[in-house]
Amino acid sequence: MTQHPPRRTRPAFLMLPFALAARVFRPARPGRLTDGTIEAVQLARTVIGIAATIWMIYAYPMQQSMSAFAKEKLAEVLISTGVLVVAGPLALVLFVAAARAPGRAVYVRRLSGPMAGFAALFASVLILFLLLQNSGGARLAPQFGAFQIVFLLAALAAVLFAVPFGLAAAVLCVHYVFRTGDVHEVLPPLLSPLLVWVMFGFQLTGGSPVVAPPAVQLLFLIGPPVSVSLLSLWELRRLRNKFGVTLLGALHRGRRPAHW
Repeated sequence: MTQHPPRRTRPAFLMLPFALAARVFRPARPGRLTDGTIEAVQLARTVIGIAATIWMIYAYPMQQSMSAFAKEKLAEVLISTGVLVVAGPLALVLFVAAARAPGRAVYVRRLSGPMAGFAALFASVLILFLLLQNSGGARLAPQFGAFQIVFLLAALAAVLFAVPFGLAAAVLCVHYVFRTGDVHEVLPPLLSPLLVWVMFGFQLTGGSPVVAPPAVQLLFLIGPPVSVSLLSLWELRRLRNKFGVTLLGALHRGRRPAHW
C-alpha cells in the first residue's frame, strides 16, 4: 500500500491572499508583448533601489525608529496606490477616447483587467472599513441574533484575508501600474514617471530618515524619479525599435501599423 505524504494545506491557505492578489493585479492579456530584457532591467532597478536604501540605513544614523521608518514606507506605498486609483482610470479614459477606430473598441474590451483590479482593491478596503471602523463588526453582530457567533467568525476570517490581500494588492498595483499593460504596452512606461514624480512632491514635505551629508540626501531624493523616468524612456524606445510600438501607432494616429 502506497502512502502519500500529508498535504500542506495550512501554508497554501496562508498564501491564498497573496496568490489571489498576484492573479488579480498581474497583467494577463493573451498576446501581450513581453520582453525579458525590459523585465530584467526593471527587476535590477528595484533590487538596486532596495540595496541602496538598506545601505543608507546602516551607513548613517537614523533620525527615527525602524518602526517609524517602516510605517513611512508603507504610507508611501498606500499613497502611490491612491494616486494610481485616481490617475490610472483617468489615463485609461483619455487613452481610449483619443484612440481612433477600430482601436477604441478593442481597448474598451481590454478594460476588464484594470476594472477587476480596481473592484478587488475597493472591495478589500470596504470590508476593512465596515468591519473595523468604530468596531463596526461588533456592532453588526447582535443584528444576527442566534447566528452572531457565525457572523463574528466570518467577519474575523474576512479581516484576516483582507489585510494581507490589501497590502499585497497595494504593492502589486504600483508594481504593475494598475494593470494598464493589459490595455496597451505603452501605458505603464507613460504612467510610471507620473507616479514617482508625484511621490517626489510628497517626499519634499518630509525630512530625510537619516543624518547624512546633503549630497547623499539629494541623491536618494532625486534618484528614484530620475531613474524611473530614464527607464521609462528606454522602455518606450525599445518598444519602438524592437516591436514597432509607439504611442501614435497605439492610438491609430501614426504611420506605423498599430500593434494590438
